[in-house]
Formats: sequence, structure tokens, C-alpha cells
Amino acid sequence: MNMRKTAKIKPHYNQGESLSPWRESLNDIIFGSETRKGKAFDTVLSVCIMLSVSVVMLESIDAIHRQYTRILDSAEWIFTVLFTVEYGLRLISVRRPWLYAKSFFGMVDLLAILPTYLIVLIPGGQGLMAIRVLRLLRIFRIFKLSEYLAEAHIMVEALTKSARKITVFLYAILMLVVVFGSLMYVVESGEAGFTSIPVSIYWAVVTLTTVGYGDISPQTPLGQLLASTIMIVGYGIIAVPTGIYSAELIKTYSRGKIRNDACPDCGETGHDFDAAFCKYCGHQLDDF
Repeated sequence: MNMRKTAKIKPHYNQGESLSPWRESLNDIIFGSETRKGKAFDTVLSVCIMLSVSVVMLESIDAIHRQYTRILDSAEWIFTVLFTVEYGLRLISVRRPWLYAKSFFGMVDLLAILPTYLIVLIPGGQGLMAIRVLRLLRIFRIFKLSEYLAEAHIMVEALTKSARKITVFLYAILMLVVVFGSLMYVVESGEAGFTSIPVSIYWAVVTLTTVGYGDISPQTPLGQLLASTIMIVGYGIIAVPTGIYSAELIKTYSRGKIRNDACPDCGETGHDFDAAFCKYCGHQLDDF
């Protein structure tokens, strides 16, 4: 009797090109936040990010900007060159650079350096509004800090999972402010400030969220009764999104630790602790 031997076929995953030893070492330093060199790299870069954001803020103060223009401009270019080198090293140290380039943190890295170069390339002087917008985009560097916090991945994952419930909740709030605003437009007169339905809806949003600017207020007894109802409803619903997010946050923590090591193929982080493959590109993760 002939016995057929069946070979066990393992699934094949496209791992991309293998990294050279120096790129592998570079990947461990830049993305390996659990190693000593990786932690040192993250610490130095975090300090640079905070200093860079501080420079952007100080630059917006006219008195400081006029007195320390050269110092601030020099510091800005130093940080821009530093972040440009860092961005280039990140692209070099992953197997598929385009995956990292189009990821969230890849776009943040690009926004951290692009405005400074565009300011030089766009003609027209410093008075253009577009120039001011480009300079303001440098504040996005602050988002780079969240990449080095393991807890941030847990919070983002919980927020992502609760996004659908919160969206439904916001839709219900939108309906409430439209209804209350329209009712207030009918009840109150234009002399009280309720000149249109959009203005009345603005008042309903301010009142429902318990902000209460006081720029518009109802004058009739019926309008005041309606305003009191909106205030009470506002106190009742203010805890709803907090409860939704807190429940998802507890579930995320209970499922176990989130891996903070980056995928060597696309550079994404935030994988489950027991994950064997990257949930973004399918590349096999290193043992953790």
C-alpha cells in the first residue's frame, strides 16, 4: 500500500526586502522604544519637539519676535534640519518607506518640516496670510510626542473603538440643538438677539453645553422656561460621552498590554500584546 506524505504548507507572507545590518540597527534605535538606545533617542527627540514648539509660540509674540528675530529664526532652522534628518532616517530604516510616509505619524513628521521650506519657496514676503498659516502648521510637532508614550496608544485605541457610539450621541445632540434653537426663534423676538434660526441654534449649543456666554438671553417667561429645560438636559447628557469612552478604555486595559514596538516594515505601533503580524501591513512582528 502506497503511503502519501502530505507536506504541511505554511502560509506565505510578503515580508518585503530584508534590511541590511546597519538599517536594522537604525530601526532598533529609532523605533525600538524598549531598548536603551531607543529610549535615549526618544528622550532627546521629545525635548527637541518641546523646545521647537516653544520657539513657535515665542515667535508669535510681537515684542519677543522683534527683539530676538535672528535667534528665533536660527533656532527654527536648526530644528527643521534636525527633524528633516530624523524624517529621512525613519524612511531609510523601514522596509517599505511609503507606508510610513502616508501613515498618521509620517504625515505629522512631514508637517513638522514642510512649512519652513515652503516659506522660503513661496514668493510674496512675510505679510501673506498663507505664510502665517504655514508657520502655524509647525505646531503639529507637538503630536510627535504621542508616538513615544505607550499609554497614548491605549487611549487612541479606546477612542477609535468608541467613535461610532460617540458619533451617534453627537447626532442626537445635533437634533436637540436644532429643535431647541428653532423653538427659541419662535418664542423669542429679534430684539432679544434671536434674529434667525442659526443664531438661535448657536445659543442652544452654548446653553446645552453649559458654557453660557451670556451674549444672548431669553426675555419672555416661556423662553426662560425653555432655557431652563435645555440647561437641565445639558447637565444630564454631559457625562454620556465620558461614560462611553471610559467603558472602552477599561476594556482596552483588560485585554492586556499594548505593544509599543514599531513594525519594521511600515513603522506603525500600537499592536496587541500577543499580535504576531502587523495589523496595518501584515508584516510579521519581532518577538516581544
